[in-house]
Amino acid sequence: MSALTSVSAGSTSASLQHRFYSTPIELASVTCSLATTGKRRSFSLSNNSSTTLRIRCAATKPAKSPAEEEWSTKRAKLLEKRVRSVEAKEAFRLQKENNFVILDVRPEAEFKEAHPEGAINVQIYRLIKEWTAWDIARRAAFAFFGIFSGTEENPEFIRLVESKINKDAKIIVACSSGGTMKPTQNLPEGQQSRSLIAAYLLVLNGYTNVFHLEGGIYNWYKEELPAASEE
Repeated sequence: MSALTSVSAGSTSASLQHRFYSTPIELASVTCSLATTGKRRSFSLSNNSSTTLRIRCAATKPAKSPAEEEWSTKRAKLLEKRVRSVEAKEAFRLQKENNFVILDVRPEAEFKEAHPEGAINVQIYRLIKEWTAWDIARRAAFAFFGIFSGTEENPEFIRLVESKINKDAKIIVACSSGGTMKPTQNLPEGQQSRSLIAAYLLVLNGYTNVFHLEGGIYNWYKEELPAASEE
C-alpha cells in the first residue's frame, strides 16, 4: 500500500489529498509532498519563493511477500498441494486419534482468551512494531479509518512454526472464521482467510501434511468442542 500525500499551494490555503479520502483540509500556504516512487521516497517543502528543500530517504515499502500474492495464486497452490478442509468435529477426531496438531494463527491475545484444547499458537499477523517512514504512513492510514491497532505480516511466522512443529507433522491450520476454497455463486474462487494464507506459507516452506479448519474457531465453539484459556 503506497502512501502518496500532496499539499498544493494557494494564496491563503492549501488542500491535502490522500489516496484514502478526498475531503480537503485547510493548511498553511506551503507546498509539501511525500511520495513513493520505485525504490526511494522523497519529501519536499517550499514556500512561494524559489527556495525548495528536498529530502530523500531509503525507507520504502518492502518487496511483495508470498502472503501478499493474489488469492487465485494461493488457492491454485493449495489445491495443487492437496490441502484439504475439514469440519470442526473431524478436526477434533483427527487431533485425538491421529496426532494432528491444531495450529491457531490468530493474535496471541485472542488465543489466550480461548482456543481449541491442545492447540499451538503462532500468529500470522502482529501489531505494527517498527517506526520507519513506511510504518508511520501505515499507522496513519489505519488511524484514519478508526483502527488504532494496525497489523502487519509476522516476519517470524515460519521460523516460529518450525521451532514448534516438525515438517512431517500433520497440521490443521485455524483462524477465527476459516475462509473457504469451495466455490460459490458469489465467490467463484472461495474466500481467503488468515488460516488459508498460513497454509499457503506452510506448503511453500516444505510442510506436506497441511489441512485447514473449515468455518474456523467459530465453528469449533459452535460444536461445543473442548476449549481452553490462559489467564
